[in-house]
Amino acid sequence: MATINDNYLKLKAGYLFPEIARRVRTFADSNPDAKIIKLGIGDVTEPLPAACRTAMIKAVEDMGDRSTFKGYGPEQGYDWLREKIATNDFQARNCDIDASEIFVSDGAKCDTGNILDIFGKNNKIAVTDPVYPVYVDTNVMTGHTGEANDQGEYEGLVYLPINAENQFIADLPGEKVDIIYLCFPNNPTGATATQDYLKTWVDYAKANGSIIFFDAAYEAFITDDSLPHSIYEIDGAKDCAIEFRSFSKNAGFTGTRCAFTVVPKTLTAKRSDGSDVELWKLWNRRQSTKFNGVSYIVQRGAEAVYSDEGKAQVKELVNFYLENAQIICNELKNAGFEPYGGVNAPYIWLKTPHNLSSWDFFDKLLQTTNIVGTPGSGFGAAGEGYFRISAFNSRKNVEEAMKRIKTQFKV
Repeated sequence: MATINDNYLKLKAGYLFPEIARRVRTFADSNPDAKIIKLGIGDVTEPLPAACRTAMIKAVEDMGDRSTFKGYGPEQGYDWLREKIATNDFQARNCDIDASEIFVSDGAKCDTGNILDIFGKNNKIAVTDPVYPVYVDTNVMTGHTGEANDQGEYEGLVYLPINAENQFIADLPGEKVDIIYLCFPNNPTGATATQDYLKTWVDYAKANGSIIFFDAAYEAFITDDSLPHSIYEIDGAKDCAIEFRSFSKNAGFTGTRCAFTVVPKTLTAKRSDGSDVELWKLWNRRQSTKFNGVSYIVQRGAEAVYSDEGKAQVKELVNFYLENAQIICNELKNAGFEPYGGVNAPYIWLKTPHNLSSWDFFDKLLQTTNIVGTPGSGFGAAGEGYFRISAFNSRKNVEEAMKRIKTQFKV
Protein backbone atom coordinates (compact mmCIF):
# COMPACT_ATOMS: atom_id res chain seq x y z
CA MET A 1 0.00 0.00 0.00
CA ALA A 2 1.28 3.47 -0.88
CA THR A 3 2.19 5.68 2.07
CA ILE A 4 2.54 9.43 2.39
CA ASN A 5 5.17 11.79 3.70
CA ASP A 6 3.79 12.16 7.25
CA ASN A 7 5.66 15.44 7.68
CA TYR A 8 2.94 17.18 5.64
CA LEU A 9 0.49 16.34 8.41
CA LYS A 10 2.47 18.55 10.80
CA LEU A 11 1.66 21.64 8.75
CA LYS A 12 -0.91 24.03 10.08
CA ALA A 13 -4.32 23.67 8.44
CA GLY A 14 -3.78 26.18 5.66
CA TYR A 15 -0.92 28.10 4.12
CA LEU A 16 -1.31 31.79 4.94
CA PHE A 17 -2.19 33.14 1.52
CA PRO A 18 -4.80 30.51 0.56
CA GLU A 19 -6.50 31.21 3.91
CA ILE A 20 -6.58 34.91 3.07
CA ALA A 21 -8.06 34.07 -0.34
CA ARG A 22 -10.71 31.88 1.30
CA ARG A 23 -11.82 34.64 3.66
CA VAL A 24 -11.89 37.22 0.90
CA ARG A 25 -13.89 34.89 -1.34
CA THR A 26 -16.42 34.27 1.43
CA PHE A 27 -16.79 38.01 2.03
CA ALA A 28 -17.12 38.76 -1.69
CA ASP A 29 -19.81 36.11 -2.11
CA SER A 30 -21.84 37.73 0.67
CA ASN A 31 -21.10 41.27 -0.53
CA PRO A 32 -21.14 41.15 -4.34
CA ASP A 33 -21.15 44.94 -4.69
CA ALA A 34 -18.08 45.49 -2.49
CA LYS A 35 -15.11 46.95 -4.36
CA ILE A 36 -12.28 45.02 -2.74
CA ILE A 37 -8.72 46.38 -2.88
CA LYS A 38 -6.03 43.79 -2.29
CA LEU A 39 -2.90 45.03 -0.53
CA GLY A 40 -2.10 41.60 0.89
CA ILE A 41 0.16 39.35 -1.15
CA GLY A 42 3.30 40.79 -2.72
CA ASP A 43 2.12 40.42 -6.30
CA VAL A 44 2.97 43.24 -8.69
CA THR A 45 0.39 45.05 -10.81
CA GLU A 46 2.33 47.14 -13.35
CA PRO A 47 3.25 45.84 -16.84
CA LEU A 48 6.58 44.25 -17.68
CA PRO A 49 9.22 46.79 -18.74
CA ALA A 50 9.11 47.52 -22.46
CA ALA A 51 12.72 46.36 -22.91
CA CYS A 52 11.80 42.94 -21.49
CA ARG A 53 8.69 42.64 -23.63
CA THR A 54 10.61 43.54 -26.78
CA ALA A 55 13.32 40.99 -25.99
CA MET A 56 10.74 38.29 -25.32
CA ILE A 57 8.91 39.01 -28.59
CA LYS A 58 12.21 38.69 -30.43
CA ALA A 59 12.86 35.43 -28.59
CA VAL A 60 9.48 34.07 -29.65
CA GLU A 61 10.44 34.88 -33.25
CA ASP A 62 13.72 33.03 -32.70
CA MET A 63 11.67 29.98 -31.76
CA GLY A 64 9.92 30.16 -35.16
CA ASP A 65 13.09 29.72 -37.19
CA ARG A 66 15.00 26.43 -37.25
CA SER A 67 18.35 28.24 -37.30
CA THR A 68 17.60 30.10 -34.04
CA PHE A 69 15.20 27.64 -32.40
CA LYS A 70 16.12 26.55 -28.86
CA GLY A 71 15.20 23.25 -27.25
CA TYR A 72 16.46 22.23 -23.83
CA GLY A 73 18.74 24.89 -22.45
CA PRO A 74 21.42 24.46 -19.78
CA GLU A 75 19.87 23.63 -16.42
CA GLN A 76 22.02 26.32 -14.79
CA GLY A 77 20.84 29.05 -17.19
CA TYR A 78 22.26 30.44 -20.41
CA ASP A 79 25.78 31.84 -20.10
CA TRP A 80 24.78 35.21 -21.57
CA LEU A 81 22.28 35.80 -18.75
CA ARG A 82 24.56 34.49 -16.01
CA GLU A 83 27.35 36.79 -17.23
CA LYS A 84 25.04 39.82 -17.15
CA ILE A 85 23.91 38.96 -13.63
CA ALA A 86 27.47 38.47 -12.37
CA THR A 87 28.69 41.71 -13.93
CA ASN A 88 25.81 43.99 -12.97
CA ASP A 89 24.51 42.62 -9.67
CA PHE A 90 27.74 41.52 -8.03
CA GLN A 91 31.00 42.55 -9.67
CA ALA A 92 29.72 46.13 -10.01
CA ARG A 93 29.39 46.14 -6.20
CA ASN A 94 32.86 44.64 -5.72
CA CYS A 95 31.51 41.17 -4.98
CA ASP A 96 33.78 38.43 -6.26
CA ILE A 97 31.05 36.30 -7.82
CA ASP A 98 31.67 34.42 -11.05
CA ALA A 99 28.96 33.66 -13.61
CA SER A 100 29.50 29.94 -13.05
CA GLU A 101 28.34 30.37 -9.45
CA ILE A 102 24.93 31.68 -10.57
CA PHE A 103 22.03 29.27 -11.15
CA VAL A 104 19.01 30.67 -13.00
CA SER A 105 15.66 29.31 -11.81
CA ASP A 106 11.91 29.88 -11.94
CA GLY A 107 11.66 31.58 -8.55
CA ALA A 108 13.42 32.48 -5.33
CA LYS A 109 10.54 30.90 -3.42
CA CYS A 110 11.23 27.61 -5.20
CA ASP A 111 14.96 27.79 -4.54
CA THR A 112 14.67 28.61 -0.83
CA GLY A 113 12.67 25.41 -0.49
CA ASN A 114 14.60 23.24 -2.93
CA ILE A 115 17.98 24.11 -1.42
CA LEU A 116 17.09 21.83 1.49
CA ASP A 117 17.56 18.86 -0.84
CA ILE A 118 21.33 19.12 -0.43
CA PHE A 119 21.37 19.48 3.36
CA GLY A 120 21.08 16.78 5.99
CA LYS A 121 18.29 16.09 8.47
CA ASN A 122 20.27 16.87 11.62
CA ASN A 123 20.99 20.56 11.07
CA LYS A 124 19.86 23.03 13.74
CA ILE A 125 17.93 25.69 11.83
CA ALA A 126 17.27 29.29 12.89
CA VAL A 127 14.55 31.56 11.51
CA THR A 128 13.44 35.01 12.49
CA ASP A 129 9.94 35.36 13.91
CA PRO A 130 7.92 36.70 12.10
CA VAL A 131 9.27 35.16 8.91
CA TYR A 132 8.31 34.38 5.32
CA PRO A 133 6.25 31.17 5.80
CA VAL A 134 8.00 29.20 3.05
CA TYR A 135 11.21 28.97 5.10
CA VAL A 136 9.41 27.20 7.94
CA ASP A 137 6.94 25.12 5.97
CA THR A 138 9.54 23.61 3.64
CA ASN A 139 11.59 22.53 6.64
CA VAL A 140 8.49 20.89 8.09
CA MET A 141 7.80 19.13 4.78
CA THR A 142 11.32 17.70 4.60
CA GLY A 143 11.26 16.38 8.17
CA HIS A 144 13.57 18.90 9.85
CA THR A 145 11.11 19.69 12.65
CA GLY A 146 8.89 18.14 15.26
CA GLU A 147 5.26 19.04 15.88
CA ALA A 148 3.93 22.59 16.26
CA ASN A 149 2.86 23.94 19.65
CA ASP A 150 -0.27 26.00 20.32
CA GLN A 151 1.46 29.16 19.06
CA GLY A 152 2.42 27.45 15.81
CA GLU A 153 6.13 27.14 16.70
CA TYR A 154 7.73 23.92 15.51
CA GLU A 155 9.89 21.79 17.73
CA GLY A 156 13.47 21.71 16.51
CA LEU A 157 13.56 25.21 15.00
CA VAL A 158 15.33 28.09 16.73
CA TYR A 159 13.09 31.17 16.59
CA LEU A 160 14.71 34.61 16.73
CA PRO A 161 12.01 37.17 17.67
CA ILE A 162 11.97 40.51 15.88
CA ASN A 163 9.73 43.34 17.04
CA ALA A 164 9.54 47.08 17.57
CA GLU A 165 11.72 46.82 20.68
CA ASN A 166 14.70 45.45 18.71
CA GLN A 167 13.84 47.44 15.56
CA PHE A 168 12.90 44.18 13.82
CA ILE A 169 16.55 43.09 13.74
CA ALA A 170 17.25 39.68 15.29
CA ASP A 171 19.97 39.11 17.85
CA LEU A 172 22.46 36.31 17.32
CA PRO A 173 21.16 32.99 18.65
CA GLY A 174 22.13 31.99 22.15
CA GLU A 175 22.99 28.50 20.93
CA LYS A 176 24.95 27.09 18.01
CA VAL A 177 22.89 26.75 14.84
CA ASP A 178 23.88 25.26 11.50
CA ILE A 179 21.57 27.03 9.02
CA ILE A 180 20.32 30.61 9.32
CA TYR A 181 17.60 32.23 7.21
CA LEU A 182 18.02 35.99 6.75
CA CYS A 183 15.93 38.23 4.49
CA PHE A 184 16.83 41.88 3.80
CA PRO A 185 15.06 44.11 2.98
CA ASN A 186 12.85 42.04 5.21
CA ASN A 187 9.61 40.35 4.32
CA PRO A 188 7.30 40.97 6.15
CA THR A 189 8.57 43.86 8.33
CA GLY A 190 10.38 46.01 5.75
CA ALA A 191 13.46 46.27 8.01
CA THR A 192 16.92 46.68 6.46
CA ALA A 193 20.40 45.53 7.47
CA THR A 194 23.61 47.53 7.73
CA GLN A 195 27.08 46.34 6.75
CA ASP A 196 28.04 46.04 10.42
CA TYR A 197 24.96 44.00 11.26
CA LEU A 198 25.50 41.51 8.44
CA LYS A 199 29.16 41.24 9.44
CA THR A 200 28.09 39.98 12.87
CA TRP A 201 26.22 37.16 11.16
CA VAL A 202 29.06 36.33 8.78
CA ASP A 203 31.48 36.24 11.71
CA TYR A 204 29.07 34.02 13.66
CA ALA A 205 28.60 31.67 10.72
CA LYS A 206 32.32 31.31 10.08
CA ALA A 207 33.05 30.73 13.78
CA ASN A 208 30.37 28.02 14.02
CA GLY A 209 30.59 26.38 10.62
CA SER A 210 27.08 27.64 9.79
CA ILE A 211 25.50 28.43 6.42
CA ILE A 212 23.45 31.59 5.89
CA PHE A 213 20.52 31.44 3.46
CA PHE A 214 20.30 35.09 2.41
CA ASP A 215 17.08 36.09 0.66
CA ALA A 216 17.73 39.34 -1.23
CA ALA A 217 14.57 39.31 -3.35
CA TYR A 218 13.86 42.96 -2.47
CA GLU A 219 17.37 44.42 -2.79
CA ALA A 220 16.35 46.64 -5.71
CA PHE A 221 14.23 48.71 -3.32
CA ILE A 222 17.27 49.86 -1.34
CA THR A 223 17.86 53.57 -1.98
CA ASP A 224 20.20 54.22 0.95
CA ASP A 225 23.73 54.00 -0.48
CA SER A 226 25.13 52.91 2.89
CA LEU A 227 23.12 49.68 2.92
CA PRO A 228 24.45 46.47 1.31
CA HIS A 229 22.47 44.86 -1.50
CA SER A 230 24.21 41.50 -1.21
CA ILE A 231 25.61 39.38 1.60
CA TYR A 232 28.74 39.08 -0.56
CA GLU A 233 29.56 42.72 0.11
CA ILE A 234 30.69 41.43 3.51
CA ASP A 235 34.20 39.98 3.69
CA GLY A 236 34.13 36.24 4.22
CA ALA A 237 30.51 35.74 3.11
CA LYS A 238 31.53 33.57 0.15
CA ASP A 239 32.67 30.98 2.69
CA CYS A 240 29.37 30.84 4.59
CA ALA A 241 26.41 32.11 2.53
CA ILE A 242 24.04 31.22 -0.30
CA GLU A 243 22.10 34.12 -1.80
CA PHE A 244 18.67 34.07 -3.44
CA ARG A 245 17.52 36.76 -5.90
CA SER A 246 14.48 37.31 -8.09
CA PHE A 247 13.26 39.32 -11.08
CA SER A 248 9.71 39.16 -9.70
CA LYS A 249 9.51 42.40 -7.76
CA ASN A 250 12.03 44.65 -9.48
CA ALA A 251 11.03 43.83 -13.07
CA GLY A 252 7.51 42.48 -12.56
CA PHE A 253 8.27 38.82 -13.34
CA THR A 254 5.85 37.33 -10.79
CA GLY A 255 3.81 35.76 -13.59
CA THR A 256 6.77 35.27 -15.94
CA ARG A 257 8.99 33.41 -13.45
CA CYS A 258 12.72 34.01 -13.38
CA ALA A 259 15.17 34.19 -10.50
CA PHE A 260 18.63 32.99 -9.55
CA THR A 261 20.61 31.55 -6.69
CA VAL A 262 24.30 32.11 -5.98
CA VAL A 263 26.31 29.20 -4.59
CA PRO A 264 30.01 30.14 -4.31
CA LYS A 265 32.49 27.42 -5.19
CA THR A 266 34.38 28.13 -1.98
CA LEU A 267 31.36 27.14 0.13
CA THR A 268 31.54 23.78 1.89
CA ALA A 269 29.61 21.73 4.43
CA LYS A 270 30.35 18.47 6.23
CA ARG A 271 29.74 14.88 5.28
CA SER A 272 28.55 12.57 8.01
CA ASP A 273 32.19 11.46 8.41
CA GLY A 274 33.28 15.08 9.06
CA SER A 275 35.03 15.71 5.74
CA ASP A 276 34.25 18.75 3.59
CA VAL A 277 32.04 18.75 0.48
CA GLU A 278 31.63 21.61 -2.01
CA LEU A 279 27.98 22.70 -1.99
CA TRP A 280 28.26 24.06 -5.53
CA LYS A 281 28.76 20.52 -6.83
CA LEU A 282 25.74 19.23 -4.92
CA TRP A 283 23.43 22.05 -6.06
CA ASN A 284 24.65 21.67 -9.63
CA ARG A 285 23.87 17.95 -9.45
CA ARG A 286 20.47 18.62 -7.91
CA GLN A 287 19.50 21.15 -10.58
CA SER A 288 20.79 18.96 -13.41
CA THR A 289 18.68 16.08 -12.14
CA LYS A 290 15.45 17.77 -11.03
CA PHE A 291 15.23 20.91 -13.16
CA ASN A 292 15.20 21.50 -16.91
CA GLY A 293 15.88 25.21 -16.76
CA VAL A 294 13.94 28.42 -17.39
CA SER A 295 12.61 28.94 -20.90
CA TYR A 296 14.78 30.67 -23.49
CA ILE A 297 12.08 33.31 -24.02
CA VAL A 298 11.92 34.25 -20.33
CA GLN A 299 15.70 34.34 -19.96
CA ARG A 300 15.96 36.74 -22.91
CA GLY A 301 13.43 38.93 -21.12
CA ALA A 302 15.52 38.80 -17.95
CA GLU A 303 18.68 39.62 -19.89
CA ALA A 304 17.00 42.83 -21.10
CA VAL A 305 16.75 44.01 -17.48
CA TYR A 306 20.49 44.78 -17.77
CA SER A 307 20.26 46.83 -20.97
CA ASP A 308 20.39 50.61 -20.64
CA GLU A 309 16.69 50.82 -21.43
CA GLY A 310 15.89 47.98 -19.07
CA LYS A 311 17.79 49.50 -16.18
CA ALA A 312 15.96 52.81 -16.58
CA GLN A 313 12.56 51.12 -16.85
CA VAL A 314 13.17 48.87 -13.85
CA LYS A 315 14.27 51.85 -11.79
CA GLU A 316 11.08 53.66 -12.73
CA LEU A 317 9.04 50.61 -11.74
CA VAL A 318 10.80 50.27 -8.38
CA ASN A 319 10.40 53.98 -7.67
CA PHE A 320 6.69 53.73 -8.45
CA TYR A 321 6.18 51.07 -5.77
CA LEU A 322 8.39 52.96 -3.31
CA GLU A 323 6.22 56.03 -3.84
CA ASN A 324 3.19 53.86 -3.09
CA ALA A 325 4.90 52.74 0.12
CA GLN A 326 5.55 56.34 1.13
CA ILE A 327 1.92 57.29 0.52
CA ILE A 328 0.76 54.33 2.63
CA CYS A 329 3.14 55.15 5.49
CA ASN A 330 2.21 58.83 5.55
CA GLU A 331 -1.52 58.24 5.39
CA LEU A 332 -1.44 55.51 8.04
CA LYS A 333 0.44 57.84 10.39
CA ASN A 334 -2.11 60.55 9.72
CA ALA A 335 -4.86 58.06 10.55
CA GLY A 336 -3.25 57.24 13.91
CA PHE A 337 -1.51 53.95 13.11
CA GLU A 338 2.09 52.97 13.94
CA PRO A 339 3.64 51.88 10.62
CA TYR A 340 7.14 50.48 10.19
CA GLY A 341 9.11 49.71 7.04
CA GLY A 342 8.10 51.22 3.72
CA VAL A 343 11.54 52.82 3.29
CA ASN A 344 14.04 50.83 1.21
CA ALA A 345 11.33 48.18 1.11
CA PRO A 346 7.89 47.66 -0.47
CA TYR A 347 6.18 46.41 2.70
CA ILE A 348 4.60 48.33 5.56
CA TRP A 349 4.34 46.57 8.92
CA LEU A 350 1.94 48.12 11.40
CA LYS A 351 0.74 47.57 14.93
CA THR A 352 -2.90 46.56 15.09
CA PRO A 353 -5.04 49.10 16.99
CA HIS A 354 -7.04 48.49 20.17
CA ASN A 355 -5.09 45.28 20.91
CA LEU A 356 -6.92 43.50 18.13
CA SER A 357 -5.49 40.16 17.07
CA SER A 358 -3.99 40.04 13.61
CA TRP A 359 -6.87 38.05 12.15
CA ASP A 360 -9.53 40.12 13.94
CA PHE A 361 -7.98 43.25 12.44
CA PHE A 362 -7.91 41.54 9.02
CA ASP A 363 -11.62 40.80 9.25
CA LYS A 364 -12.54 44.24 10.58
CA LEU A 365 -10.53 46.03 7.89
CA LEU A 366 -12.08 43.87 5.18
CA GLN A 367 -15.61 44.40 6.48
CA THR A 368 -15.39 48.15 7.13
CA THR A 369 -13.18 49.30 4.24
CA ASN A 370 -13.13 46.31 1.83
CA ILE A 371 -9.32 46.33 1.98
CA VAL A 372 -7.22 43.16 2.19
CA GLY A 373 -3.89 42.99 4.00
CA THR A 374 -1.90 40.18 5.62
CA PRO A 375 -2.27 39.17 9.30
CA GLY A 376 1.08 39.31 11.06
CA SER A 377 0.43 36.10 12.97
CA GLY A 378 0.53 34.27 9.64
CA PHE A 379 4.26 34.96 9.59
CA GLY A 380 4.87 33.48 13.05
CA ALA A 381 3.91 33.77 16.70
CA ALA A 382 5.87 37.01 17.17
CA GLY A 383 3.87 38.56 14.34
CA GLU A 384 0.69 38.49 16.43
CA GLY A 385 -0.63 42.00 16.90
CA TYR A 386 0.94 43.20 13.65
CA PHE A 387 -0.28 43.49 10.07
CA ARG A 388 1.44 43.74 6.67
CA ILE A 389 0.37 46.01 3.84
CA SER A 390 1.93 45.70 0.41
CA ALA A 391 2.81 48.65 -1.83
CA PHE A 392 2.39 46.49 -4.92
CA ASN A 393 -0.71 47.94 -6.52
CA SER A 394 -1.86 50.73 -8.80
CA ARG A 395 -1.59 54.32 -7.58
CA LYS A 396 -5.36 54.69 -7.91
CA ASN A 397 -6.00 51.70 -5.65
CA VAL A 398 -3.40 52.76 -3.08
CA GLU A 399 -4.87 56.27 -2.82
CA GLU A 400 -8.41 54.94 -2.64
CA ALA A 401 -7.46 52.41 0.04
CA MET A 402 -5.85 55.06 2.21
CA LYS A 403 -8.86 57.34 1.75
CA ARG A 404 -11.16 54.56 2.95
CA ILE A 405 -9.00 53.83 5.99
CA LYS A 406 -8.93 57.50 7.02
CA THR A 407 -12.68 58.00 6.59
CA GLN A 408 -14.13 54.61 7.53
CA PHE A 409 -11.78 53.04 10.09
CA LYS A 410 -11.55 54.47 13.58
CA VAL A 411 -8.19 53.88 15.26
